Amino acid sequence: MTTTRKHLTREDLAPLTRAALGPARTLTAVTRLRGGTKKGVYRLTLDDDSTAIAYVWSQDEDYWDAGPSDLRDPFSHGTGLDLFTAANARLTGAGVRTPRLRHADATHRHLPADAAIVEDLTGGSLEEALRRDPDTGATALARFADTLTALHAHEGPTFGKVALVDSGGVSSADSCEQRVTDGALRDIAATAVRDARIAAVRDDLEARLRELAAGVRPRSRHTLIHGELGPDHVLLDADGHPALIDIEGLMYFDVEWEHVFLRIRFGRHYDALGAPALDEDRMNLYRLAMHLSLVSGPLRLLDGDFPNPGPMQAIAESNLLRVLELLEG
Repeated sequence: MTTTRKHLTREDLAPLTRAALGPARTLTAVTRLRGGTKKGVYRLTLDDDSTAIAYVWSQDEDYWDAGPSDLRDPFSHGTGLDLFTAANARLTGAGVRTPRLRHADATHRHLPADAAIVEDLTGGSLEEALRRDPDTGATALARFADTLTALHAHEGPTFGKVALVDSGGVSSADSCEQRVTDGALRDIAATAVRDARIAAVRDDLEARLRELAAGVRPRSRHTLIHGELGPDHVLLDADGHPALIDIEGLMYFDVEWEHVFLRIRFGRHYDALGAPALDEDRMNLYRLAMHLSLVSGPLRLLDGDFPNPGPMQAIAESNLLRVLELLEG
């Protein structure tokens, strides 16, 4: 586990900025943006007051300390330049807005890490718009609903990460529902050693998961989904149009997985995003599994040196209470 982390400075990022944006501009300021747990996100300000965003994938920027990742697992540690560029290309090809990629660098000549530079979207997040201005937020939400429709109109030949499937690879799991069930069982085990409330109902939770999984019918349709699409992962451009960020987890999967997450994160605004013909058996299984994941993941992160533990602890606690409610219901 990394205990001393070095965040980047203007001097560190100047060579990469020059290679990406040309020698005519000088990097004058760097601001590390909060919120990322898997990569560093830095706003670059140039001498003409224009800005760009640098993404940096390095051990110092990844608070999960997850180690090697198996690309064949749809839910493996979703981070890295290769995953990002594959997702960026797939979204662009699908006509789904994401910050424009200006430069990708895996050479480590300008920075001792994989990095990319993308456009800086200045309209804030959809989350901020919904909180700040009901009218602006409603317009942005309607546009985001159109973005979701465009995203989910695309399907893949099988399920798995876009970087894997689009290069002809095959996932290691037998089906979406089997991978979700197996992951949820691991989440129960991991949480039971950290929280006595889950330990006390572990057997009941495992039985309930297996019962829900048994009710899911096979399916061969696999939809393009973001996977963690909360309102903080939607930025607005200067004209108020939405763009998806944190896209490395982009995959072909059951659309119900996306909608369970959307319902959790958008709360009362979710009705504007609902989709017809969702499979309720999958929704029930994925709802319990998602809440278990949102307990296990934050608690694992808190085992390390994540610098802002309060919000993560709150996420874990609220989702743990929801798990117990679903079990009782």
